[in-house]
Amino acid sequence: MGVFSALTTAVSGLQAQSYALENISGNIANSRTAGFKRVDTSFSDLVPDSALNRQISGSVASYSRATNTIQGDLNATRIDTNAAINGDGFFVVDQRQSGVGASTQFANTNLYTRRGDFDFDADGYLVNGAGYYLKGQKIDPVTGQVIGSQPDVLRITKDQFPAKATTQIEYSANIPAYPKTNQANTATPGSELLRGGAGLGFGTNPGTTAAGGTGTVVGSDLTTFLNRSIPGGSVTVYDTLGKATSVELRWAKVANAATTPAVVSDTWNLFIAENTGATGAAVAYRNVNVDVTFDNTGKMTFPVNGSITIPPMSIGGNAISPATAPISIVTNGTSLTQNGDTSGLIDARSIRQNGYTAGTLDRVSVSNEGQVIGTFSNGQVVALAQIAVARFNAGNALKRLDGGAFEETIESGAPIVGLGTAALIGGNVEQSNTDIADEFSKMIVTQQAYSANTKVISTAQEMLRDVFSIIR
Repeated sequence: MGVFSALTTAVSGLQAQSYALENISGNIANSRTAGFKRVDTSFSDLVPDSALNRQISGSVASYSRATNTIQGDLNATRIDTNAAINGDGFFVVDQRQSGVGASTQFANTNLYTRRGDFDFDADGYLVNGAGYYLKGQKIDPVTGQVIGSQPDVLRITKDQFPAKATTQIEYSANIPAYPKTNQANTATPGSELLRGGAGLGFGTNPGTTAAGGTGTVVGSDLTTFLNRSIPGGSVTVYDTLGKATSVELRWAKVANAATTPAVVSDTWNLFIAENTGATGAAVAYRNVNVDVTFDNTGKMTFPVNGSITIPPMSIGGNAISPATAPISIVTNGTSLTQNGDTSGLIDARSIRQNGYTAGTLDRVSVSNEGQVIGTFSNGQVVALAQIAVARFNAGNALKRLDGGAFEETIESGAPIVGLGTAALIGGNVEQSNTDIADEFSKMIVTQQAYSANTKVISTAQEMLRDVFSIIR
């Protein structure tokens, strides 16, 4: 009985080592497969029930041991839509069933993979090299809000990004306490000021709008105005259709507290060019009709909120700052100052506005937070989608499918949606976690163990031959 048991045990050993060799073979074959997780082999002894002093070592059974949670090396691919998970988690993917384009039908089941070599197909879907389609949630590029609550197959189309009308101009500058205009002369007090005059819209007291004045500079007074003001920079603004208009700013000091006892604050007026080539009675510059004042420390004191509203006007035939959506020059009360400057000119440190023209999608990339980022031809960079990533309490208990995909099992537990502590690395793909050197070492050990089991069978065969010889 013992000899036959030895034969059975040796056969189980051969089967176990063959099973191990099969896993080793598969690991080596997939050593260059993106996102592949090697399968190790564990062995378990099978001991028959017997008396304490008659226990034997028993036979052996082999089982697969998953390494789904062991990360492979990350390899840079320079393909923006590729992504690798650095840490725990799996991409949520789906399979295509039928149809093309917008009518494509999917299995509508959640599968999971670490294979992140996603790229666009002809219909705008992100699909990896094994044919699995990436899932996530779309993001409204205008509002930035996530659309829907459940992940769906992502489709990024090259729809035109709508234009946005300018509503704010962020203005950061220092206005010199003493502007060096063409007429400024330190020997003549007040020569740096824009004084009243016909057509300038100001009375005899600087900074006061004349009775019936229009707050405009006409073409016939353009030279005088330019000689008594200094440029404040320019910025391009956009209307609701994305039409661009260049807005030129010009500042004129209208009151000086240092030389005029009745004036308690240095006062400036902002003008905007409507038609710099105007002649005669045509409007060249328009005053925004706001007295911008500064205290003796150079801090803006008015407007209190630091915001200057541009009145409705037409520049080069383009209407800007309509009454329904006026443009505000925003300084926050701190970014516009009046300090001494030897140049006597305005130091416009920053002039930015929040409008833009319509644009088309130029490039798509993946951020560390798992967002699909679109770069448009109008310079806008916005999030288009949030990639779905799922984690499991028992990731090694997932069931393996073809193409490096897994499906949920009772043993793995339900998916936990979210990156957690992991991060996505765009332009990279996770490689197989197979170590060729380690697999070759295991193969040598497996081969020797297999050969040893065959020796047991040979020995048992000789022992049985001896038994049969006794009978003869």
